[in-house]
Amino acid sequence: MSEFAGKVAVITGAGSGIGRALALELARRGARLALSDVDTVGLEETARRARDLGAEVKVDHLDVTQREAVLDYAEAVAAHFGQVNQIYNNAGIAYHGEFERSEFKDIERIMDVDFWGVVNGTKAFLPHVVASGDGHVVNVSSLFGLLSIPGQSAYNSAKFAVRGFTESLRQEMLIAGHPVKVSCVHPGGIKTAIARNAAVPDGDDQESFAQFFDRKLARTSPEDAARTIVEGVRKGRPRILVGADAKFLDAWVRAVGPSYQRVVAFVSGRFVPRG
Repeated sequence: MSEFAGKVAVITGAGSGIGRALALELARRGARLALSDVDTVGLEETARRARDLGAEVKVDHLDVTQREAVLDYAEAVAAHFGQVNQIYNNAGIAYHGEFERSEFKDIERIMDVDFWGVVNGTKAFLPHVVASGDGHVVNVSSLFGLLSIPGQSAYNSAKFAVRGFTESLRQEMLIAGHPVKVSCVHPGGIKTAIARNAAVPDGDDQESFAQFFDRKLARTSPEDAARTIVEGVRKGRPRILVGADAKFLDAWVRAVGPSYQRVVAFVSGRFVPRG
């Protein structure tokens, strides 16, 4: 029997991409699902597919930046299922733009969704995950939580923050002796719509960035990403690297240290499209 059978798994950002693929992978393994997103159309499609696989599914519109709504949502999910075993803080958005040309509001928006959304979800569900006696907190960072690149200062900030937050949380759970595992996920280039939906500064060519990401960087399917994440959760891995690019670049940065920044700056200056 699957280790996930009967477990209650909460997934934010479940309307598409990795979130949808996670929902379907967990449904195949017998989990009960609480799915949320701001994209209600995509969310309903995910729920339909999960139910077709035999999963019990609760569906809710949720903006992870709205703290009180997230807190209320956690209580509603716990009341509905009677327990919560796993929270996958997956909801996220992208932004591509040089810091000099970015507005405060652009950076704040990324931090609100990609960092505070993770904090809100973790804070809201952690008591329930602890109470389950068999809990797991899974926070989605990025390859860009392992290394920085030009044009991604806002996204890098959020994803590095997720990594630091998650690693600290894991240590606190170990010290407290709580029955909770904690994993930080670092996907590389995944074939989702995140780049096509990314915001850019006024006047920049969003389409060029999206096409570059889709053609050059997106190598891993959401389904492969979900399988890697779920297997990492099953094995209790603290850090889950998704894709050959994430594994290679993580090892490379560890090997060369801060000098990686000059290499990335040189390569980006030659090949990455600018506004």
